[in-house]
Amino acid sequence: MDITIIITFCVLLLIAYIFDLTSSKSKIPTVLLLLVLGWLVHELTNLIDITIPDFNPVLPVLGTIGLVLIVLEGSLELELNSSKTGIIRKSFIGASLHLFFLAFSLAFVFNYFGDYSFKTSLTNAIPFCVVSSAIAIPTVRYLKSSNKEFIIYESSLSDIMGVLFFNFITLNNNFDLKSFGMFGVQLLSITIISLVSIAVISFLLNRIEHHIKFVPIILLIMLIYAVTEKFHLPALIFILLFGLVLVNIELLKRFKWIEIFRPDELGQEVQRFKELVVEGTFLVRSLFFLLFGYLIETADVINVSTLKWSVGISFFIYVFRAVQLKISGLPMIPLLFIAPRGLITILLFLSITESQRILQIDRSLIIQVIVITAVMMTVGLMMDKKNRPITLPVTLKKTLAVKKRAHK
Repeated sequence: MDITIIITFCVLLLIAYIFDLTSSKSKIPTVLLLLVLGWLVHELTNLIDITIPDFNPVLPVLGTIGLVLIVLEGSLELELNSSKTGIIRKSFIGASLHLFFLAFSLAFVFNYFGDYSFKTSLTNAIPFCVVSSAIAIPTVRYLKSSNKEFIIYESSLSDIMGVLFFNFITLNNNFDLKSFGMFGVQLLSITIISLVSIAVISFLLNRIEHHIKFVPIILLIMLIYAVTEKFHLPALIFILLFGLVLVNIELLKRFKWIEIFRPDELGQEVQRFKELVVEGTFLVRSLFFLLFGYLIETADVINVSTLKWSVGISFFIYVFRAVQLKISGLPMIPLLFIAPRGLITILLFLSITESQRILQIDRSLIIQVIVITAVMMTVGLMMDKKNRPITLPVTLKKTLAVKKRAHK
């Protein structure tokens, strides 16, 4: 049985790797293929009557680890300079507008039709308002640079602000000056903790001579995230800042004290560290969505009673997305369609207590919204492919230029 499980996981992860390799050609998000593959495995095990352990308790743990690695991978891609100011500003404004306006609009709908308290309605609305970096970042790597950077910044910021907003709403019974003051203290605390942690980890990254050094660093990052999250601090801010500082250490060279970190040598170590993070992220992300797909029941996907809600929520998502892009002056194609829901939506939904649950918001609704937004993203990527200008190889361009000059 043990050997069978090992064979199964190896085969599934190799298939996931093939999905990743071919996603640039097929334009189908890898996550959608992983969900389908996991579901097919579930149906197959039911068909041949194989008993499988209950994986439900594993899902939140795997999802949290995946979230940390995905945000870290995304932040390690972001090089900061004066030319990036505009895209960062647009990403922040876009993520903020989309999150808050959509959340309050959906909360009003839940409150009006379900007669729930506005706090309960808002708690259940927020998971639908976060753009999933777990799906968006791997999918857009083949887009042109400006669109790719916007999605990486926007989805990472959306994850962080979504978790912050969700925790603020769920952990406070009253929204007064005291609650906002405590929120400010939490932000200040995580900023100080982040800066100290980044300095210590950066020092260790460059000074450890042992042949095993990157795994302990990743474990330390996970530990800091888990401890700060335990105290309800916005831990994802630490992950984002850590990646940004590491990849942009060159910008700090003007300060003399930065020499203690050996920035030139650190840059080489960061590149190796980044490669390990990318590999680890692929593994954890693939396992998470395979497992989530395996836990999907067919009845959840084709549940007619929740379909009107999932279509309505998806409609709101793309209406607000269009308004957001219009305000930011960004292209509609393909960015309008790249607004997937995924890992954060699942994790936030699972963390809602039974007393705060809304009857209409169940597993079926979450799955349907994730599938609808993933399919819409596939459509957008295919439309982008059609509208993308044809680029000639460099050698062919030079040949044509020489012929043109000779003709003249």
